[in-house]
Amino acid sequence: MTGQPDFATVTLDYIADRQCVELKSLKLYIWSFRNEGAFHEAVTNRILDDLVRTLAPRFMRVTAKFFVRGGIFTTVIAEHRKRGWKHAPAIMLPLVDEAASTRF
Repeated sequence: MTGQPDFATVTLDYIADRQCVELKSLKLYIWSFRNEGAFHEAVTNRILDDLVRTLAPRFMRVTAKFFVRGGIFTTVIAEHRKRGWKHAPAIMLPLVDEAASTRF
C-alpha cells in the first residue's frame, strides 16, 4: 500500500482431501502477488481463501512471515479446518544423531 517493497516467507501446511496442488502451480500463484499492493493480513487471508476454494482440503494453514519494516516483523497465520475433521494424535519419534547413526 505504501509503495515500499515487502518480502515474506510463506509456509503452507495442509492435509489434502481429494485434490492436491502441483508445486510449480503454487509457486506461480504466490508470485502473482509480487507487484500487488495489499496489507499483510489481506494477502495471507486471500491465499488461504483461494486455495481452500480450489482444493477443499481437510486442513490448511498459511503462515506468512514478513521481513522487518520500520523495526517491526509481522507474522500472519490463517487456518482452515473442514467441518468435522479432527487431527490424528501426534506420534513422538526418537531423536537420531545422523552423524553417529545412534538413537537417544
